[in-house]
Amino acid sequence: MDNRYCIGLILAGGRGLRMGGADKALLEVRGRRLMAHTLARLAPQVDQVMVAAGAEPERAVARFGGQFPGMIALGDGEFAGLGPLAGILAGLRWAEQAGVAQILSVPVDTIFMPLDLRARLGAAPTVVEHGGRLHHLVALWPSAAAEPLAAFLAAPGAHRVRDFAASIGMRTVRFDHPGDPFMNINTPEDLAAAERVGE
Repeated sequence: MDNRYCIGLILAGGRGLRMGGADKALLEVRGRRLMAHTLARLAPQVDQVMVAAGAEPERAVARFGGQFPGMIALGDGEFAGLGPLAGILAGLRWAEQAGVAQILSVPVDTIFMPLDLRARLGAAPTVVEHGGRLHHLVALWPSAAAEPLAAFLAAPGAHRVRDFAASIGMRTVRFDHPGDPFMNINTPEDLAAAERVGE
């Protein structure tokens, strides 16, 4: 496994229920889609970018392929419908087959992530803490966790991200950036707030 190489994984398979079912990746802040904002901040920090696009990865290719050539779209496979861990598993499996030791996951609406995120996280497994809150989907995952994660998802239970993270001994890295660089845009109010950041 190559520990120097890191793949970025944008989690974009959510149903956007609190946005009335809107595809959050296509929502706009300051005239740019959330996917474009997130990719612009993530891509310089990693060697390649993938998108976990839920049950329909072909939709992601159609939506973003022309704008972001070379971006790989992944489906959730046999665990579709079980939440973001299914997308993380798809990314881990792809990385493991490619001989890549780790992936950096971020939600598609994490449009203000620090530009030193990858460097600060160090070696997998690590997760972001900011303002006393853990952001379990902003994390560096070892590709060796693929099969343990598959077993976790296959077992009955709630399949919470924090529970699996704890099971692999994920370490916390504290970020003290001003504001909230890890804010999520889940509601129309959040979208309006994101428009005002930096004013």
